[in-house]
Amino acid sequence: MAWDLLEALGNILNVLDLFAGSSSSARIDYSDKPTKKKKTKYLTEKVSAGFIVAAVVLLFFVFKDSLPEKNYLQTLIVISLIGAAISGVLFFLLHVLKLYYFKSFFKLLLFSSSVILFFISLVLYIYFRSGLFL
Repeated sequence: MAWDLLEALGNILNVLDLFAGSSSSARIDYSDKPTKKKKTKYLTEKVSAGFIVAAVVLLFFVFKDSLPEKNYLQTLIVISLIGAAISGVLFFLLHVLKLYYFKSFFKLLLFSSSVILFFISLVLYIYFRSGLFL
């Protein structure tokens, strides 16, 4: 008769599980479950509202004084393209990090448009208020 150490160890563990299983199940308290981190509701809407408020404040500072007349339309188009490109880079990074997913199309549209508006207004603010480019 061959003595199998692993089989004997398995039998001993099964016997111990039978005795420990009946007594330990009575001692388990299910109220001590680990708490899950609760996600905030309307996170996308709050972040989008923050971007929109920041964009409105920046646009107010840019447009409260009259802008220079020289190449005004061309400047606004180039700044809009730069802001959209920066937003595209941010969207790509969020996609790579698997953070760019939404439950509805409305949330996607709201978040994307608010980020694009924020970066356009930020580039406008930097362009007109820095004085380096005028």
